[in-house]
Amino acid sequence: MTLRAGPSFDALFDPAFLDRVDAFRLRIAAAQKGGRLADQRTAARGQGSDFADFKPYVAGDDLRAIDWNIYSRLGKAFVRVFEERQDLPVYLLLDVSRSMFVEDRPRILPAMQAVMALAATALGQHDAVSLLTVADGMAMALKTVSGKAALVRVARTLADQAPAGRTALAGALTQLAAMRLRRGLVVVVSDFFDDDGIEGVVRALDALPHRLLLVQVTRAEDADPALRSDLTGELVIDDGEQDGGVAVSVTPALLDRYRAAYRDFAATLADCAARHDATLIRLDADSDVIDQLGAVLAGGSVRL
Repeated sequence: MTLRAGPSFDALFDPAFLDRVDAFRLRIAAAQKGGRLADQRTAARGQGSDFADFKPYVAGDDLRAIDWNIYSRLGKAFVRVFEERQDLPVYLLLDVSRSMFVEDRPRILPAMQAVMALAATALGQHDAVSLLTVADGMAMALKTVSGKAALVRVARTLADQAPAGRTALAGALTQLAAMRLRRGLVVVVSDFFDDDGIEGVVRALDALPHRLLLVQVTRAEDADPALRSDLTGELVIDDGEQDGGVAVSVTPALLDRYRAAYRDFAATLADCAARHDATLIRLDADSDVIDQLGAVLAGGSVRL
């Protein structure tokens, strides 16, 4: 099986592509406290420009926050309390296993485009971005960058990635759950085909203490291999991860069993997303990435 190259830096850091991301937004109900002042809502009360409530004045409160109109009416001092907005930690997990680098147009191309679009969105709204790569293990490829200028580093880091082994997404997610990271948004970009099966992946997702955004890179023939005219008779299926591939005899009965298994796979992943009140984006690898992401992210409509 021939492994294809991933996209170059110039292909990723494409001004025309990035301009189309400007309307995208990532918003959650309340970011965890403890970050930098930024744009995400939190439960914290303190610095900010958005009025939240009044509270009775106590010694030590900022005298400038006293509402003198209320004092003149009630004879009691109340201070204005503002909503404190902070940044959102965004952890981008990209599948760089060997199977993402096969096929004539490998899935790593739209996968990296999706990561670039999401990184540009997060950095543009002053959030903190970390890039992690997943194959037979997990690696911190780029740790906690912020600001629009950091997008160059994201693009360079992505362009440096090479096929890195077999898919062990479940194990990588378990490793992530054990890390003492500030709670934020975990974005998983993968085809979600894992040696442990989708059940192992879902169990690992269930253990994460973060909000989720799942980007599944798909092709039409994933659900129905009969769409490929070359999948007939005696074949060796090679995804780049199994030594020597797997010999199969393609029959109508086998295709029916495969379709049923894929329906179960897709339903299990969708049920996981629904259980976490997360968004699942099924990204067609053969269609425009920005059009597909924009249907969910334009105007901040993604459910986080």
